[in-house]
Amino acid sequence: MANIKSAKKRILVTSKRQARNRHIKSSTKTAIKKLTAAVGAGEKDQVQVLLSQATAAIDTACSKGVYHKNTAARKKSRLAKLVNKAV
Repeated sequence: MANIKSAKKRILVTSKRQARNRHIKSSTKTAIKKLTAAVGAGEKDQVQVLLSQATAAIDTACSKGVYHKNTAARKKSRLAKLVNKAV
């Protein structure tokens, strides 16, 4: 355990950021999994709605600094390609 006050604060701040990043990343992965499951099941009416939700989740993660902008763009591109191939 840290003895210096600034080190103690860094531990607290890091744990808060880690929890926030974990929540954002987890919800983004859930949105992506829902989309891929819908594509696999052939639910064409749900796919467009789920694509927009997944894209919004990825954009949120990017704006919060959880994903790099190129990573977010790559993920959105792959999802769009998957949806276009399925529809």
